[in-house]
Amino acid sequence: MKTFGLYILLSWLCAVAAAQDLNARIQVVSPKIQSTNKRIFQSLETAMKDFLNGRKWSADAILPQERIDCNFVLNITAWDGSSNFSGELQVQSSRPVFNSSYTTTLINVNDKDIDFTYTEGQTIDYTDQNYQSNLSSIMAFYAYIIVGMDYDTFSRYGGNPYFLAAQTVVTNAQTGGSKGWKAFDGTINRYWLSENLNNTLYQPLRGFVYDYHRQGLDVMADNPGKGRKVISALLPILAQVDRQRLGAMFPLVFFTAKSDELVSIFNKAASQERLQAMNILSQVDPANGLKYQALQK
Repeated sequence: MKTFGLYILLSWLCAVAAAQDLNARIQVVSPKIQSTNKRIFQSLETAMKDFLNGRKWSADAILPQERIDCNFVLNITAWDGSSNFSGELQVQSSRPVFNSSYTTTLINVNDKDIDFTYTEGQTIDYTDQNYQSNLSSIMAFYAYIIVGMDYDTFSRYGGNPYFLAAQTVVTNAQTGGSKGWKAFDGTINRYWLSENLNNTLYQPLRGFVYDYHRQGLDVMADNPGKGRKVISALLPILAQVDRQRLGAMFPLVFFTAKSDELVSIFNKAASQERLQAMNILSQVDPANGLKYQALQK
């Protein structure tokens, strides 16, 4: 009987381990909250970690070493002392570069439209079929975006099913009435990120993301010049995307994640290649223009 019980326990543990696609690190901070008892924030942090790491988000079997590294930093700016919270959420994800110890950032999003209810010890429920809560919808949305972006860097448009899943989260969450899920909530929100990633207008940028990582970064550890040359040849695609819709959400997310990396890639290039990169990047990403000016030195 003891042997059978141990077998059941091991089977369950293996199933839980197999279900994990994300290696999510969660931090809940509350510097603006004046309270001596912040135990509920620790409970919330644990619940978010269990939710993100304990669910199956992708369709494939993910080995432990293949789990997608991501960070969620929830800054609580308001709390009513009971179950109502609001704040900002910083979401980052990364993936390793082939044959190197370097990891490259895929997304870096600061979501300022965060409001939700949570009680200490509560289990966070979620289903793809309908809306459960704003907290679970926000986390599920970013989980699908993270998985989709990761898949897009390993196969061309490989993120399609996960971006569609994120769009379903957006549609369902609109019934909840919270900000960030609708087109008229602003131009920088979850609605527009999902819209851009599912819009054929941005397929060139998604194709760029694949080629940039697989044909560029993944080659650079063995042949830096070859990888950089591929990325340099891809840069005109960014100018084409920029002309489609100035200031759109997906390009903003891309450049927030990649601007420093792009400077690092081209600062060792020949003078003409550096200047060409600087001109294109400054045009398509003026918000980071000062960074790109370093390429002319």
